[in-house]
Order: sequence, then structure tokens, then C-alpha cells
Amino acid sequence: MTDALPTSLITARLELSDAEAWALAQLVKRIGWADCRALAVDEAEVRLMIQATDRVRAALAAAGYAPR
Repeated sequence: MTDALPTSLITARLELSDAEAWALAQLVKRIGWADCRALAVDEAEVRLMIQATDRVRAALAAAGYAPR
């Protein structure tokens, strides 16, 4: 399944309320391997999920939403 994923990068723009941004920042801070593994079809997809949440976490931190 993950072999069919495109390899190009995309840019996604979204608008969140302050509360939504903080909640999403908390989610991506707390989500881990076991959470993703429960939802993924294989280990490769888990790695992609973790990489994606790391990128979201970094983008939120750059926008000032970096919970400790």
C-alpha cells in the first residue's frame, strides 16, 4: 500500500483557531509509535505517519505552538 505513495512534497495551508492549533500541537507531541502502529497497515506506513507528525509538530512550533 505505501509503495504507491507519491514521492513529491506538497504544501498544505490551513486555518486553525488558537484552541485548535494548541490541541493539534498537543496531539502531535503525544502521538507515538504504538498509536500509529495500531492504525497503520505495515511498519513502512508507521514510519511515514511518524515523519508526517514530526513535520506538523515543527510547523506548529514555527508558528508559536510548541507545548512543553
